Amino acid sequence: VQLQASGGGLVQPGGSLRLSCVASEFRANDYAIAWFRQAPGKEREGVASILGSDGNIIYADSVKGRFTISRDIQKNIVYLQMNNLKLEDTADYYCGRGFGGLTFYDYLYDYWGQGTQVTVSS
Repeated sequence: VQLQASGGGLVQPGGSLRLSCVASEFRANDYAIAWFRQAPGKEREGVASILGSDGNIIYADSVKGRFTISRDIQKNIVYLQMNNLKLEDTADYYCGRGFGGLTFYDYLYDYWGQGTQVTVSS
């Protein structure tokens, strides 16, 4: 089982990035796939999650209206489109495979990709 996250980078406030999470050796559609982030000195927090069985989605309040999680079932990829980025969005972003439904409780995620760094700076 592998999750490969990519797409991070340096962007100015108000800018956009799209993160990708490529799932290998399992069908992402059989699980919840979520994006979490961890800023320096802060705990990891859930950002967005999509449930494979029905496509239901949850977002953290801090990103609602700005971030969109989506999936390409054929390619086994989950995306996180991030628009109107703010300084406080700066963090390492991780994707995880969840087995406990649509949730941000990270103990219900059993596999994680490596982080991809997002830096929002002017």
